[in-house]
Amino acid sequence: MEYIQLGNTRARVSRLGFGGAPAGLTNYLDAYSPVNTEQRNLTIAAIQRAVELGVTFFDTAPAYGQGAGEELYGEALAGVITPIFLATKASPRTENVRASLEASLTRLGREQVDLFQIHGTTYDNETVDAMLAPGGMLEQMEALKAEGLTRFIGFTTEDNNPPIYRLMESGRFDVVQMCYNFAFQHPYDAARPAGSLMEAAAQGLGVITMRALTAGLLQKWVQLVNPANTFDYSPALLQYVLSNPMVHVALVGMRTPEEVEKNVAIVNDLSGRIDLIQLNRKFL
Repeated sequence: MEYIQLGNTRARVSRLGFGGAPAGLTNYLDAYSPVNTEQRNLTIAAIQRAVELGVTFFDTAPAYGQGAGEELYGEALAGVITPIFLATKASPRTENVRASLEASLTRLGREQVDLFQIHGTTYDNETVDAMLAPGGMLEQMEALKAEGLTRFIGFTTEDNNPPIYRLMESGRFDVVQMCYNFAFQHPYDAARPAGSLMEAAAQGLGVITMRALTAGLLQKWVQLVNPANTFDYSPALLQYVLSNPMVHVALVGMRTPEEVEKNVAIVNDLSGRIDLIQLNRKFL
């Protein structure tokens, strides 16, 4: 397994991360329920197989099935003695941040998480003002970090707008998790160069990316324009994200041991990486 230092945190993590949304959400991307015994057991087996193969980064959130994802992680990781890096989140509308994290810790069966994040999608300046204000969400998260309930703090985003630059430039976060893949390249424009991924790197933030496989979007598009297509783009899509040296961890949702084994093999195949600068050249 390939490992890397997560920004300035000094934490060493696997470049393949186990994405938690598919484990906790009902019918996310395809038919699935976290309370279906057979499917739940397969997902638990997938998590445990990931640990066996060297995956150390595990991501979840209370929003994934109203805590169902965290409970599933708690069951799967109970008794695991191999060091792992466990991340969870809280909604940006959370008023009592301590209560949210303590509930997550109970479901996870842990006394501490490695990373506690604001679970955001789109931020506006008003929301960021509230987060950064005295007594706001970020100050509460910093208190929990000082107390040892989390080692690091961060935020997740799907934006590339001024409010997230404010969050990164505040100097108060350790990690940012963003949407970046072959279909959604806005965080990294190598031809400019510009983008929030570059700003995160400049700030020394650990960078986690979500939807490495485009959440099925590219595959749906190919199916529309070429219905007879049978090519599996997943390896190329994951390698595209991992080819960016500014990306520390690429999250992939997995529900079976076979999916884990496949993705671990992709990550271990360093020959699949590409030169993104060369790819973006427009002139010879």
